[in-house]
Amino acid sequence: MKNILKLSIIFLITSYLSAQTINYPITKKIDHKENYHGTIVPDPYRWLEDANSDETKNWVEEQNRITFEYLEKIPFREKIKNRLTELWNYERYSAPSKIGDFYVYSKNDGLQEQSVLYIQKGLNGQPEVFLDPNKFSDDGSVSLAGLSFSKDYKYASYMISKGGSDWREIFVMDVPSKKLLPDYIKWSKFGGMTWYKDGFFYNRYDEPLPGEELKQANEYQKLFYHKLGTEQSQDILIWEDKENPKRLFGAGVTEDEKYLIINVLQGSSSFNGVMYKDLQTNGEIKWLFDKFDSRYSIIDNMDNKFLVLTNYDAPNGKIILVDPSKPEKENWVSIIPETKDVIQGISMLDDKLFVTYLTDANNKVSVFYNNGKYLYDVELPTLGTVSGFGGERKDRETFYTFTSFTYPPTIFKYDIRNNKSEIFRKSDVKFDMTDYETKQIFYASKDGTKVPMFIVYKKGIKLDGSNPTLLYAYGGFNISMQPGFSVARIPLLENNAVYAMACLRGGSEYGEDWHKAGMLEKKQNVFDDFIAASEWLIKNKYTSPEKLAIQGGSNGGLLVGAVVNQRPELYKVAFPQVGVMDMLRFHKFTIGWAWVSEYGSSDNPDQFKFLYAYSPLHNIKKRDNYPATLVTTADHDDRVVPAHSFKYTATLQENNSGNNPSLIRIETKVGHGAGTSTSKTIELYADMWSFMLYNMGITPKN
Repeated sequence: MKNILKLSIIFLITSYLSAQTINYPITKKIDHKENYHGTIVPDPYRWLEDANSDETKNWVEEQNRITFEYLEKIPFREKIKNRLTELWNYERYSAPSKIGDFYVYSKNDGLQEQSVLYIQKGLNGQPEVFLDPNKFSDDGSVSLAGLSFSKDYKYASYMISKGGSDWREIFVMDVPSKKLLPDYIKWSKFGGMTWYKDGFFYNRYDEPLPGEELKQANEYQKLFYHKLGTEQSQDILIWEDKENPKRLFGAGVTEDEKYLIINVLQGSSSFNGVMYKDLQTNGEIKWLFDKFDSRYSIIDNMDNKFLVLTNYDAPNGKIILVDPSKPEKENWVSIIPETKDVIQGISMLDDKLFVTYLTDANNKVSVFYNNGKYLYDVELPTLGTVSGFGGERKDRETFYTFTSFTYPPTIFKYDIRNNKSEIFRKSDVKFDMTDYETKQIFYASKDGTKVPMFIVYKKGIKLDGSNPTLLYAYGGFNISMQPGFSVARIPLLENNAVYAMACLRGGSEYGEDWHKAGMLEKKQNVFDDFIAASEWLIKNKYTSPEKLAIQGGSNGGLLVGAVVNQRPELYKVAFPQVGVMDMLRFHKFTIGWAWVSEYGSSDNPDQFKFLYAYSPLHNIKKRDNYPATLVTTADHDDRVVPAHSFKYTATLQENNSGNNPSLIRIETKVGHGAGTSTSKTIELYADMWSFMLYNMGITPKN
């Protein structure tokens, strides 16, 4: 009895210490309403969509003020930040890419804001700095966003992103001298650079209106060719589509430089079309696949035919050979048929096909002759995620990177002829991952569908419901959730927290059928899967509602916002990050229109109904049991504009009648996440983990 009383007193004290009184800024409401097919929907915070107005800027300043005042009062916030800084301070490499006689790779000494690009002759050569993005800006807010070499390796073009924006600027460098050339290109977005002869293909949009760069809808993308030594105004227009303003174009050139391949996307749909042009004869651009009924990816050409990865009549993917002179499906030649595992990627090396499969959210790599005859599997260290196997068709060696939750990224050199892997570089993280273990379980969702979930925790954990737990998921856009190491999670794990990652419908874990089961009118399946994962963790006593936090970004931010509205009693803490929160207006900004194929559109009366039914912004109700919520967004996010998070936060603060905080953390000179500097990344996680543990009444030991 004494022990029980003592524990109760400790809990009451820690709960008291973690409580802060918050006086939220009063957010102005306007009388604005929209008529959606006869349904009148108020939008009182519409004015927050104007990120350039003084009113919005003042609102952002006030919200950040109360958020950081709250965070600064957490007594162990600095302790967590120091631990993260200590953990982050280790050398990190990318796998090397062979560039003629040279190898190029990135390296971060540990706490550099951006990784540095190095070049060396041979694998044993002396490394030299090739490109240092830390010199692009004083604060690390400008990042390297793309790199491409000419076929003769004399030139390199690279892209930069300022403040994390999706807009790209392109520069060109003379490789031997490392000197910058006069060539300069602006307003490129959602594409790369593909070299051909003395120039490269790239895509761009027309220059946006002044002040609207981070908000204006991106339409009428065009494909250009830039010749070295010329002004951007002289670039040659290769392709545009005046009848379909929402199409995106990606260019590639076959390894033998015989064909230009143009991949045509209709928004974010996984279905696409493909065009090609014979570069040797300067022929016309012709359609190879024009139905937009499936996914088609050109691997390379084999003489005058194309090797293609497709999911046409094969939701898990298959590889076919297509003759462009007779591309009809009855003329396709099967090379590698569909299996129960999903084809995730493919490359051609040593005239062999390296096929990366996804099986229960883990990777395996199988090798085939280019006629489809199976050779062998590449032996991987354990269950996990693999990337790499890049190079040219005649290469006899390549590199790949393997990682898992308790297996820091390790680079392997692979001898193709002998099917032999050897460690090339391994991460030296200052943490003993052997103290932790990972298990994969399968749980039943609301409709009985079996859903995989990974759980990571310290060995010997007690299943008594008291463990702080972070549940992460995404569930959309045909993107798979796979095992991967994160140094950011270590402070949680070493304080006896459980990390769980659910592989929800809407992703690609089980092919296109799994994706379709979580999109459009079936989006509720994604939320049901996530809620079922939460209930499983609670039922099996990994945690309890008082110790369960949830996290998701972008489409995952939408996920967190939706489930918090539907089942707030399950969670103590919520992190909706850069989320799509206004499902009625997301298609009005930047690239948001591209997500209509995934979500639907409020312009469609039938689709409006199911969007309105789960839209995080529109389903907030007056209640006192909302979890402690820390919304995160950034001022340069032109993927999911911050207005989503602004309006959501204002509405949540208005309706939260409980004691749990509803705060928003708005970062500056940062975008949707890519290219964020090391220091800002550490600060973000320090704030999130401090917020989580503080609101659970837990003081970290380490």
